Amino acid sequence: MSPPTAPPGWSRWLVPPAALSVHLSIGQAYAWSVFKAPLESALGISGTQSALPFQLAIVMLGLSAAFGGTFVERNGPRWAMTVALVCFSSGFLLSALGAATERYWLIILGYGFVGGVGLGIGYISPVSTLIRWFPDRPGMATGIAIMGFGGGALIASPWSARMLESFGGDSSGIALAFLVHGLSYAVFMLLGVLLVRVPRAGKPAGAGPQVRTGPQVSARSAVRTPQFWCLWIVLCTNVTAGIGILEKAAPMIRDFFADTAAPVSVTAAAGFVALLSAANMAGRIGWSSTSDLIGRKNIYRVYLGAGALMYALIALFGDSSKPLFVLCALVILSFYGGGFATVPAYLKDLFGTYQVGAIHGRLLTAWSTAGVLGPLIVNWVADRQEEAGRHGASLYGLSFLIMIGLLVVGFAANELVRPVHPRHHVPVPAPKEVADAGRQQPESA
Repeated sequence: MSPPTAPPGWSRWLVPPAALSVHLSIGQAYAWSVFKAPLESALGISGTQSALPFQLAIVMLGLSAAFGGTFVERNGPRWAMTVALVCFSSGFLLSALGAATERYWLIILGYGFVGGVGLGIGYISPVSTLIRWFPDRPGMATGIAIMGFGGGALIASPWSARMLESFGGDSSGIALAFLVHGLSYAVFMLLGVLLVRVPRAGKPAGAGPQVRTGPQVSARSAVRTPQFWCLWIVLCTNVTAGIGILEKAAPMIRDFFADTAAPVSVTAAAGFVALLSAANMAGRIGWSSTSDLIGRKNIYRVYLGAGALMYALIALFGDSSKPLFVLCALVILSFYGGGFATVPAYLKDLFGTYQVGAIHGRLLTAWSTAGVLGPLIVNWVADRQEEAGRHGASLYGLSFLIMIGLLVVGFAANELVRPVHPRHHVPVPAPKEVADAGRQQPESA
């Protein structure tokens, strides 16, 4: 199932649409919060329980990216995109069956486990291919690849809300919405499967000069370095802070202003989720491209330091000003997306290009951890506060303080990052070996 090699003169700018067709589809995961309230009402479950499919999907994303990378390397991006299509769409079909029969465990299995595998394989499938097409601008390349994942909810959130309005918010309406999602995304992801190409050996046409400098470290050696684990903490804390808002975005903004003179409607809450998706997407290309200019360590100082400040502003003043709440949330989500898009280039700077795809796949276990931590912190604290008789913005104050503390820990970990010790380096391959390695470059990134 190897993808065809691009013919001479084939434009490298035709590759991003293939990546975007997959990433825009699997990015639907960021619109899960639209389904939370209907599921809680239809199936009689709590906020913590309604987060389980999303949490498991993110866990499986990280695990399948880390442990499925070998198969992706062996079979190439077209195989990976096909597996992602089958798993992601099948997950929705199983969830549709679970909603129709009111068996919530089937939704967890379908959306969380099966669909989560599709998320992970689909996420890693195009990234290293784009890095090979854009060796002169790695930050921009990873931003392009990952931008679609952040923007998926921009489409899925209002689309899902409209379907629930049309089909109804009961179990049968939710089932029909899941069914439409599964079939529609299968068709859209097929475009990426058919379009993807790999570059020929040598520098791709249109690429600027590229100088191979710095260390080259194998994936096996990388996980034994303190740099890898510092970046693991950095990614985990940044993702936890962003996903904590994103997973509960629609009910969160309604809770914050429920007791005011201008409460937020269901439609407006879905629009807020779409805005967060736009910020997530813009941050992936904007901040990652900025990192090519100011450096990876400096950009993570912005993500983590300014992110903690945004959380503090929401905790202190968010319930008194909708514009302030929305603005701070948008900034946090732009940092969240930028962190994902920048980390492959950060890994390249530290460990070289030798096995950067495999190293990135292992680092995504931090995403799995954050996918549990973020929603768990926000939902568990909110549920406990509600049981204590609190409501509105007071449901989230403690969880926001926890997020600030985590971002401070991430900031400290970023400051500890240093160049990799020479004992972990491998010899830089000769030019012929570089070309051979390019043809076998891991497709996990």
